[in-house]
Amino acid sequence: MNTLRYHYGQLSLELLIFSAVTVILMGGFVLWAGSFLNLSVRDFNKNLAFSIAEGGIEYYRWHLAHASGDYQDGTGSAGPYVHNYYSKDGDFLGTFSLEITPPSTGSNIVRVKSTGRVAADSSIEKIIEVRFAIPSFAKYAWVLDSDVTFGSTAKVFGAIHSNAGIHFDGTAYNVITSALTSYDDTDHSGGNEWAVHTHRSSTDPLPPTAMPSRPDVFMAGREVGVPALDFAQITQDLATIRDTASSTGYYFPSSTARGYDVVLATSGIMSVYRVTATTTVSSCTGSASGWGTWSIQSETLVATRTIPVSGSIFFEDNIWVRGRIDGRRITIGAGRFPDNASTRANVTINSDISYTNFDGSDAIGLIAQNNINIGLSSEDDLRIDAALIAQNGRFGRYSYSSSACGSARSRSQLTTYGMIASAKRSGVYYSSTNGYQNRDYIYDTNLLYAPPPNFPLTTDQYIQVSWDEVK
Repeated sequence: MNTLRYHYGQLSLELLIFSAVTVILMGGFVLWAGSFLNLSVRDFNKNLAFSIAEGGIEYYRWHLAHASGDYQDGTGSAGPYVHNYYSKDGDFLGTFSLEITPPSTGSNIVRVKSTGRVAADSSIEKIIEVRFAIPSFAKYAWVLDSDVTFGSTAKVFGAIHSNAGIHFDGTAYNVITSALTSYDDTDHSGGNEWAVHTHRSSTDPLPPTAMPSRPDVFMAGREVGVPALDFAQITQDLATIRDTASSTGYYFPSSTARGYDVVLATSGIMSVYRVTATTTVSSCTGSASGWGTWSIQSETLVATRTIPVSGSIFFEDNIWVRGRIDGRRITIGAGRFPDNASTRANVTINSDISYTNFDGSDAIGLIAQNNINIGLSSEDDLRIDAALIAQNGRFGRYSYSSSACGSARSRSQLTTYGMIASAKRSGVYYSSTNGYQNRDYIYDTNLLYAPPPNFPLTTDQYIQVSWDEVK
């Protein structure tokens, strides 16, 4: 006879174990869900803090567009500057705090650091730092307001722009642009050519035939029909330099002689001489307007000065400039006011002007109301470290074609490091016996957003030049 046996409590134990496992699993899921929810909320708040920080950057971009010289958020006092941040429905979401670093002397770069915080979680913050700057007139290695020709031995390491035509037979390592589409190159006969063209190796086809790329000449390309640049604005910039020099720099009135010779030294000292006579060479003549040998014969010392902190120096006369700087940023202007075409001042460079440092801590701006000349008795190997502007005249060396001008009429090497702006046609080479046989024009990239003091700008609007998520 079979007997049934019952094991009391076995099912309850299994149920208890199953229930315990279920509770543990559910608890784990609840904890996981809670953690996931917390992480999701925290991630949302981090993104919100980032958006708030970005909102602070956009706010100050707008502020600079309306008050370009205000680096104190309209308060007149030191920061940081805290603003509430609201949703489109008016709900308070958090705050952004702004730290504004104004431009250093000689620079127009503004640093803005924005810290975004959310109201829901004070432990979360995001920090963004950007740099805003206004591009200067020195954004090009060359900028011209007239037709220009670059010979086959010219090498240009920087962008070139002309409001007129460019005949380029050298080597361009950056983009070349013209405000025109086509023009009549008066250097030779024939029909209109592309506003940027070359005759090297083979002559470019005439419009409307497509403009070839020619990477052998234009290594970074060429463009025509781009917006023109305004040379007339520099008159006001010269007046600004004069006013700044009168108040916080050095202003020199008319020399009542031939002009001034300005000698710069690495010690930070500037020596100024009155030029009492310039040299002439018998039978060495030229027909160009304003032609001269532009070499000093005699001079007397009139002043020794420490280069001013403002860097602004102005001469109401012609000037010669030479020497070397170390850790200085200066702009020297030469002009006569009121502006009259017959009395405009020139700048002459016959000897080296050089930097000690090439990281932007050294900068020289030379702005001539008329010409920037290189004289007959200039150095055979001449180096010019500077940003040069000939507002109404031209940068160049006169043609000393006559053998009566002597052996100095032919020079070996011209090297510029900076930029050159010339209203009229520039020229430093004319033949194998006349002018600088080799020319290297090197662009100083530091000039774009850190030009010399009071240097002309291309616009009054700031643009963003860098962006960095700090935290």
